[in-house]
Amino acid sequence: MTTTGLQALATDRSRAALLLVDYQVGLCTPGPDCLAPPLAAEVARRGTLATSAKVLAAAREAGLLTVFVRLAFDEGYVLRTNRTARFDRYPNDQLLKVTDPGAQIVPELAPEGELVMTKSCVDPFVGTTLLAALHASHIDTVVVGGVATTLAVESTIRHAADSGLQPVVVEDMCASFSPELHDFAFGNVLSLFAEITTSHEVIGALAAG
Repeated sequence: MTTTGLQALATDRSRAALLLVDYQVGLCTPGPDCLAPPLAAEVARRGTLATSAKVLAAAREAGLLTVFVRLAFDEGYVLRTNRTARFDRYPNDQLLKVTDPGAQIVPELAPEGELVMTKSCVDPFVGTTLLAALHASHIDTVVVGGVATTLAVESTIRHAADSGLQPVVVEDMCASFSPELHDFAFGNVLSLFAEITTSHEVIGALAAG
């Protein structure tokens, strides 16, 4: 019988990791540094950051490997791997440089010595050492939460599945630019590549281990 991702958390968490994707100021919080107001509004409406903070606390308590990923760019945007027109706004307007406030992880989920990967595209596995780091730690299950559901989360799940990892996506840790987009992704796409679960189930599995 195949072991599910939740079972792995409860029985062999040394082979599981929590992957937190793009929980950064410029994408998740309103204010002068916000680059995606509709997304930030959905994050607030869904309580995504508070939910993710509970899962992060449970993961830390359980000693689970935790990795943060953020979207940010070097000073000259030389390392930018996504060359689509949609990404032209970043160099054109000098946005999301690695030291900018908008590029930092939100205070609610501030890293405490955990690994932080910086990507310059949608997919956190492209242009980073994320997969190598997971393999080096003998990880085969990744529990994923992040924004936006229809962009970075989908890319993360697809790449993880195609790389031989077992992805678990936590529905209430995710948000997109509208409820309809989020629901479509979970109802039609993500279940093809990942085990879908909730924060309550993840915290319960971690407590049971």
